[in-house]
Amino acid sequence: MLVLWICSHYLFDGYFHEYILSPFISFEFAVLTNFSVAYFLIWRERVTRHSAGSFFRHLCAYNLSSFGVFLVKLGMIQAIHFIFPGMDVLICNLLALCVSGGINFVLNEWVIFRKKEVREIIDDDTV
Repeated sequence: MLVLWICSHYLFDGYFHEYILSPFISFEFAVLTNFSVAYFLIWRERVTRHSAGSFFRHLCAYNLSSFGVFLVKLGMIQAIHFIFPGMDVLICNLLALCVSGGINFVLNEWVIFRKKEVREIIDDDTV
């Protein structure tokens, strides 16, 4: 929200810059921040191998799924702005985040950082 606020209120002017470019810039900033927190803290036990290659593979998948969710959020921002003309972009963004945040969590939980199946090793002596 801070990046969006700075971009939309201080750096850019006009509909395209305020309602398209500013949300995109804030989105990419959020993707990098949120991914780093998810990879190293939230879902670290679901990453089987921590390496630079693993980090960037997960980052690419995370960025692609987040971009899809971003397109949904951007569409929602436009729809909210169309329904309520003159509503500030920050309020439109907050409303759109309510839905897109849930979609993003589901993708992270079930796709990007899904739990790996744990196969039990059966000892032949116990069978």
